[in-house]
Amino acid sequence: HPLVDLCNAVSLAFALPVAVFDLDKIDGYLEVRYAAGAETYLPFGGEPETPPRGEVIFADGASQVHARRWTFRQSRYSAVSAGTRRALIVSEGMHDTAPEDVPALVEALAEEITAVWRPPRQQAILSALSPRLEFS
Repeated sequence: HPLVDLCNAVSLAFALPVAVFDLDKIDGYLEVRYAAGAETYLPFGGEPETPPRGEVIFADGASQVHARRWTFRQSRYSAVSAGTRRALIVSEGMHDTAPEDVPALVEALAEEITAVWRPPRQQAILSALSPRLEFS
């Protein structure tokens, strides 16, 4: 998908991970948390897996894991496709210059997406002090 290609290119340019989720395939909400050990992850190739207790995951209301090991292993559950109408794009940084690097990546990505698709957009930088994004 061209959006995935764009996100991969920006990820490489900034040396930061970028994940893209089809929001219509997420049940209720998406939460970044530690795995309890009972969630289900669907890899792109292979059988469903259960992330071990304590692994950082992106899970929805049905305990489906949409990414593991932060955003490094995305799931087939919410893969972007030709039918995608709403996407959530996530990047993360935990290094010393992340407070500057992540907003620069977000802005570059937003400019490219707007130039190609002109979608309605909502963006936020989440942190421990601001951990939640409500979709409008």
